[in-house]
Amino acid sequence: MRKTLALMAAVAGLAFTAPAALGAGAPTDYSQTALNIIPSGQADPGETLAPGVLPNDTQAEMYNALTPLFNHVTNADLNADFKSEKFGTAGQCPCSTEPVPYPGVTIVRDKYDVPHVTATTHAGGVWASGWIAAEDRGLLLSQARYDSLVAAIDAPNLSAIGLVENLDSFTPSAQTERVVARQTQVLIKAGPEGRDVLRDIDTFVQGINAYNAIHNPTEAKFTRNDIYAFNALKDQFFGEGGGNQAQNSEFLSGLEHRLGADKGYSVFDDLRQNLNEGSPTTVDGTFDYDHDPSTPGSPGSVLLKPGSFHSVTYAPTTVTGDLGSLEPRPHASNELMVEARYSATGHPLLVGGPQVGYFYPGLTYEIDMHAPGLDWRGATSAPFPGYMLIGRGPDFATTLTSAGADDTDEFAETLCDHSKTKYVYNGKCRSMQPFNAGTITPSKGTPFAVKFWTTVNGPVIGYAIAGGKQVAITSKRASYGKDVLDLLFNRRLSDGQVHSPQSFIKAASLTPQTFNSFYIDSKHVAEITTGLLPLRAKNTDPSLPTVGNGKYEWRGFLSTKGHPQGVDPTDTPVKGTMVNWNNVSAHGFGSAPDAFGGNGSVARVSLLNRALAQQRGSNGKWTLAGVASAMNTAANQNVLAIETVPLLAKVLKGAKAPNAQAAQMLSLLVAWSRHGGNLEPNAQGQIANPGAAVINGAWPKLANAFMRPVLGPQLNQLDSLFDQFDAPPSGQYNGWYQYFDRDISKLLKIKQPQPFANDYCGGGNLKRCQTALWGALAAAGKQLTKQYGTSNPSDWHASATAIQIQFAPLPLIPMQYTNRPSGIQQVISFNRHR
Repeated sequence: MRKTLALMAAVAGLAFTAPAALGAGAPTDYSQTALNIIPSGQADPGETLAPGVLPNDTQAEMYNALTPLFNHVTNADLNADFKSEKFGTAGQCPCSTEPVPYPGVTIVRDKYDVPHVTATTHAGGVWASGWIAAEDRGLLLSQARYDSLVAAIDAPNLSAIGLVENLDSFTPSAQTERVVARQTQVLIKAGPEGRDVLRDIDTFVQGINAYNAIHNPTEAKFTRNDIYAFNALKDQFFGEGGGNQAQNSEFLSGLEHRLGADKGYSVFDDLRQNLNEGSPTTVDGTFDYDHDPSTPGSPGSVLLKPGSFHSVTYAPTTVTGDLGSLEPRPHASNELMVEARYSATGHPLLVGGPQVGYFYPGLTYEIDMHAPGLDWRGATSAPFPGYMLIGRGPDFATTLTSAGADDTDEFAETLCDHSKTKYVYNGKCRSMQPFNAGTITPSKGTPFAVKFWTTVNGPVIGYAIAGGKQVAITSKRASYGKDVLDLLFNRRLSDGQVHSPQSFIKAASLTPQTFNSFYIDSKHVAEITTGLLPLRAKNTDPSLPTVGNGKYEWRGFLSTKGHPQGVDPTDTPVKGTMVNWNNVSAHGFGSAPDAFGGNGSVARVSLLNRALAQQRGSNGKWTLAGVASAMNTAANQNVLAIETVPLLAKVLKGAKAPNAQAAQMLSLLVAWSRHGGNLEPNAQGQIANPGAAVINGAWPKLANAFMRPVLGPQLNQLDSLFDQFDAPPSGQYNGWYQYFDRDISKLLKIKQPQPFANDYCGGGNLKRCQTALWGALAAAGKQLTKQYGTSNPSDWHASATAIQIQFAPLPLIPMQYTNRPSGIQQVISFNRHR
């Protein structure tokens, strides 16, 4: 809770003023429009706000107000449902000055409680950011500081953000603290910039501890390790990709057993979608990386016996519930950018931000920072010592999406000496090393120790059978022990070193974490896919576990020029735009083995592209309101309604429906699709259009029906690797709608850049396919009749309440379902450049 220091009580008389020092200290603002929204708000839960400060759920209410506007967002709506991201406090008051015990630092809070910082020294600005972190996210820092360490040490099968959300507590061992502390040397070895980051971390921690010494004196002092751990949490949550090769291998083994080696591998290659010439992209050009081999049998990879892989568990029990264990990696963020020549203003446009879930207290918070070497405003978070995560400088803005590029591999270790803790490496039988990580105390359940074994290829995550013998499966992450180097990028974003697309790309290449990072200024838009990406040995298959005997180790890392990147592209799906929603950003770049949907022919990013095309003005150009409308349209659509239903109607055309109900169901789906596939609720808390209820009941049966001829008994296994549909309230990233698009297009002889090699629906026979799909609709009709108590599909309405957005672990207001940025969303354009 914010408290005024008694010895500085006189300063409190400045409340409700915007000091001249702030206006004088802020640099020139080159933005034409600068707006943002962070729905979780700024203040810590339970914090007493100064008079005149709006309630903490105000931004959530603004965020929620945009959703029903669908594709009709106006400039007036932008100003009503977003707040200013301009430098300084003009138009953002009433404001109050917050006293702080650091000379030369001024913190002014605006009506949204956003802190505007001016400092006479760089250190003062960094210190202030630590003070603000403790003040505005003290609960999060306290809960996450130790839980985050499980990400830094790659504790097998544990999710740091899951522990935080579940309010489980991790007590680290001395061994864990020692291992994480090695990142100090990693920064020192990074040269002068690394040492500058280390100095900023120390100053940032001083700010945190200064606040806590006054307001939370029982809190243990924060250290460098806490900041390293926060960076690892960010990496594990959004900044990694790959892995999952053991499960892939079991799936492929089953396919090859049923279909033969060549056919089985060909089907696997179809479904993996490692490469696809028809995928939507963000930048021009081809960037060749991480290609699966065209034929089976890579000697440097292994096939596991189906059903033999078992993950390690912790004695005496494991975390209760799902939140503490690793789940499918989230896919954060979308962005839409328009190039200058296609903008109504003649300057590039950006609407975008990170989707980090709906947490309260939020994972992000806002600062307007102005100190020597620090001029920025936007979202920051616990890992960043005075630096922005997503936001803007004087004449540029930046955002990101999850790339999920392949920086993690699983290895199969040959065991020796009849032991599960000895393995062969470079011809010698070696002992695994024990790692005693610490203890987890679940919010519900019994405390348990976290102990695991490690090898040269990382921690043991499980055991399986390969070639009739037991092997240990280990996980190796390229960014392990280097998470903190991400701050080299964020420091450059914040200190003035980024001033062009080229300097941005150079700065972004410093981070080991994998993201699609975006840049906009008054003339250009740019993107680069970042990360420390391994160059794999020949004769290995990136989708499968690598033989861990030392012969197939990584051969270095991809050069900066090998990463997908581009400035002002000319050949993207909607000419004049740069759009991404966690899809692979360039052709030739292989999707990671855990991302079967990264290179689909259609994806949820297709919704953004469609909506953008519809928002283009009669002069062929876009406005910011039009780009925001496109974002809001896609955020409130069901991707199946837009991308799958038209193709379903086309493939069933001319085939007789099995009954009138099934025919009516298809008609309702087509009408819903033509109406926009909206998920808007009615006054009764239901999704207004009955098409939503029809697709909810029909899609699982349709998906199984068209895939069954080839997948047979492995349908559920594929579903575990790539969900049939990541349905609302989830984000709709995964889905067999991608397979449906490629397979049915091939069946109907619709031209496409890269058709599947195999036929799925009806085994390639149109009539059998039609029969199967109509049968699935009819079966869904019977089920839905029972569910809704009526045989009339027009009276079926899915629950809108069930897909509402709920904040966790503490509640804010519930919000209508929408699939849009939640950590921060910017609406921004610049009309001048330094």
